[in-house]
Amino acid sequence: MRPNLTREAGFTLIELLIVVAILGVLAAIAGNRMMRAKMSAEEASAVTALRNINSSQASFASTCGGDHYAADLADLALPPPGSVSAFISPDLSSNGIRKGGYSFSLARSGEAGTTDSPTPRRNGGSTPVSSYHASADVIGFSGARYFATDRRGTVYEDINGPLTNPIPSTATPFK
Repeated sequence: MRPNLTREAGFTLIELLIVVAILGVLAAIAGNRMMRAKMSAEEASAVTALRNINSSQASFASTCGGDHYAADLADLALPPPGSVSAFISPDLSSNGIRKGGYSFSLARSGEAGTTDSPTPRRNGGSTPVSSYHASADVIGFSGARYFATDRRGTVYEDINGPLTNPIPSTATPFK
């Protein structure tokens, strides 16, 4: 008599290894796209923050600076006289603050002809200046581009490193 050989249903080891390999390839593709999406989001956030600094500087110049600009992010974090609202949000309240993979700073512009304000500041803080330089520098590997802006209001980008103060005439405007 012949023994009853029955085959149990299931997957072979080779079939399971093929499925695991396919899942690994799909995960690698999805992970790469997620990292690029994260980097794009952080860069967009940095550019938005620099545009907010430009808007805050315009408000500061017209209300507190005597047509001059703040020389430090902490100055923009102070409210104008008679108000409780600062020019800029608390997440950008001091130089060197880290936000979304970038470090932000605001300084007196290094361009020739930058002067201090002859009129006293109206909200405390440092002496206002005729031109400024704001930058968003990459922290670690979170972004591929560095950004900067100045009193002209244009945001510039560079993939090689932080933009110098003053921003060179050969700098590439962000699009």
